[in-house]
Amino acid sequence: MYRKEKFSVAFKLECIKLHKNSHRSIESIATEKGFNESNLRKWIGFYNKYGTLGLQPRKNRSYSLNFKIKVLKAIETEHLSQREACIRFDIAAQSTVLSWQRDYEKSGILGLKNTPKGRPRIMSDYKRKKRKSDKPLTREEELLLENERLRAEIDFLKKLDALTLKKNKQRPSKD
Repeated sequence: MYRKEKFSVAFKLECIKLHKNSHRSIESIATEKGFNESNLRKWIGFYNKYGTLGLQPRKNRSYSLNFKIKVLKAIETEHLSQREACIRFDIAAQSTVLSWQRDYEKSGILGLKNTPKGRPRIMSDYKRKKRKSDKPLTREEELLLENERLRAEIDFLKKLDALTLKKNKQRPSKD
């Protein structure tokens, strides 16, 4: 499923043809049509490299770690701009390359690894309760459960006694 594009392929082609055929500046075409000139520069680059396919809307892509490293190395060694790198490697947005650069500067190669997006499927500290089985408990298991309950009750009563003693000590005695 494609996301909604602001500009159609026909509109992009019209602007590119207007620039090539009428020899008008990119600035003048962009102001006349009401968009930023950097868009037209990007469209022209994609059109020159990939033809009309370069103007088609793109799906959200995920890029491999090796591809990201390849792009960043090409930018550094060949001194490419982000726009040039996007056109050369067929990446839709410059912001994608910018975020890769930031992640690489911040965390190195580990920052470029693809991380799953959204909410995790299972919460990590969640433990499922044991299902009660249909078979009845043995006498030993019943005694163990009763023993646990009695220990919990004794612990509760000891804690209650300790709190009441502490409360009585804090009250000033009336003599």
